[in-house]
Amino acid sequence: MALLSRLRLVTVDVTGTLIAYRGQLGDYYCTAARSAGMPCPGYTRMHQSFNAAYADMARRHPCFGHASGMPDVDWWKTCVRDSFARAGYVYDDGTFEQIFRRIYSVFGTPAPYSVFPDARRFLRWLRDQKVTVGIISNADHRYRDVVLPALGLNQGSEWDFGVFSGVAGVEKPDRRIYEMALEAAGGVAPEHALHIGDSMSKDYAPARAVGMHALLLDRFRTADAERWRRAGAPVLPDLVSAQHWLTTGDHSPPAVEEQRTAERD
Repeated sequence: MALLSRLRLVTVDVTGTLIAYRGQLGDYYCTAARSAGMPCPGYTRMHQSFNAAYADMARRHPCFGHASGMPDVDWWKTCVRDSFARAGYVYDDGTFEQIFRRIYSVFGTPAPYSVFPDARRFLRWLRDQKVTVGIISNADHRYRDVVLPALGLNQGSEWDFGVFSGVAGVEKPDRRIYEMALEAAGGVAPEHALHIGDSMSKDYAPARAVGMHALLLDRFRTADAERWRRAGAPVLPDLVSAQHWLTTGDHSPPAVEEQRTAERD
């Protein structure tokens, strides 16, 4: 029996699953610095510094400051300032404010993101099958309110509800965010739910821990994908293959013509 026939709910990660960054994150930070007349720390160095600053802020003030009552704009301001500092650049308050406002504003728009060609069709297909679609994302309210709608991923046509960490106060890999999604869908039993994401630790493992089915996408052919498979996770290259898997249980890619048809729709 195909898995689809047993599902009432499918939850989906966002970044890396439905959408991707255009270019590298460091590009946007360096562009903002240059717009203020400052030198660029270097794209790779900036990206590494951001990753370290983000991880530190997430540890000290989880969920974009939700737990400590910190406004998300202040959370991001601290994170951005620390990112530049770790890269060796400390600016005066006026200069930093100019840089920060450019960065914060651009990431509150669809400009840095692109939607994978199969995302919209897959979500609508699920809803046509009378399956509830939920979004689970470690993101602040701007993903829900601005970014996803501007990218054409709308509540009511592509998805039914969302659990966003900056709003819910719980973030992946905490299993409670998955439990919240099951409850938001009307108390769906975990064995009737599937989660799709691109991280073993944040998507697959916690979803399985609450009893949900889970599937990983490897859109970028990551080195970790083979390890995921050896651990028993189903790993597919895209959502066209996921639709094929849900209806047939077959892990092999769909036929070429089927793939082309899905990408055209």
